[in-house]
Amino acid sequence: MQPFIALEEPVQPDRAFVFPGQGAQAVGMGKDLYAEYASARELYDRADEILGFKLSRLCFEGPEDELQQTRNSQPAIAVTSLALLKVATELNPNLLRKPAFVAGHSLGEYPALVAAGTLAFDEAIRLLRTRGELMQAAGDKNPGIMAAVLGLDVPDCEEVCREAGAEICTLNAPGQIVIGGRREAVVRALDYAKARGAVKVIPLSTSGAFHSSLMRPAADGMVQPIATAAMSDPVVPVVANCTATPVHHELEIRHELVDQVCRPVQWSRTVEFLGSQGVETFIEFGPGRVLTAIIKRMLRKSNCINVNDAASVNVSL
Repeated sequence: MQPFIALEEPVQPDRAFVFPGQGAQAVGMGKDLYAEYASARELYDRADEILGFKLSRLCFEGPEDELQQTRNSQPAIAVTSLALLKVATELNPNLLRKPAFVAGHSLGEYPALVAAGTLAFDEAIRLLRTRGELMQAAGDKNPGIMAAVLGLDVPDCEEVCREAGAEICTLNAPGQIVIGGRREAVVRALDYAKARGAVKVIPLSTSGAFHSSLMRPAADGMVQPIATAAMSDPVVPVVANCTATPVHHELEIRHELVDQVCRPVQWSRTVEFLGSQGVETFIEFGPGRVLTAIIKRMLRKSNCINVNDAASVNVSL
């Protein structure tokens, strides 16, 4: 399998590449990149061909309600993230020095695996379209909602969820936890969280309770596509969503990609792990700047770089 980018030795032990998840999408993302760089145009055009519709037009022009649909936003964020990575490495050969780790938040794990040489671009786009469709269908079959709980620690939030019948879905940062489940359970949990001293609770606009047991049909649906997808061992360790520990072999990755659909995203622990390994420079490839905002809050001395548009692809390191 031809690598997406040709990463070179020696390893940069203080560097990690990170890739955002759902919620980073915005109409207009990638439009300036497509206009200026041939390699970005090739990727968007290839994604359009793979999917059989103009995903690029959705990214550049919307309409917003269609881009927000899970089945569209997942491949859209991935192709934008990978176009930014591709152009940035062409302009900055220093970026081709192997990072110590790569990591992605939820769907961001797929572009991370492309960067690490495990998945081909085509395979990642196909899998994410399938993943998005299955998660959207699971949300229709098992309706649920999500909400952010700010200012509670993990044990308190776990207790609140147990009492209410909700689940922790994403641990983004200390004091920033996303919960999910059936509407009545989440509403109950938010009341309990406020009673326990949560600073703020924020209902989220999603089409389902992602990374919860309500997504089990989607996880089951991913088993066959993941089992038959072409994969290689990564050339860079990938820090897994489910465990916040590195995975080194394609069989581990296949299990991870199925499990992460209905298990919590351990992003807070991922950042802690990377910091403990001496990573000081984090480069986020993708729309928005959600991950670097979290990382900077947790690791105040870190150097966080956003590559999110044509103006930022010429990275200074």
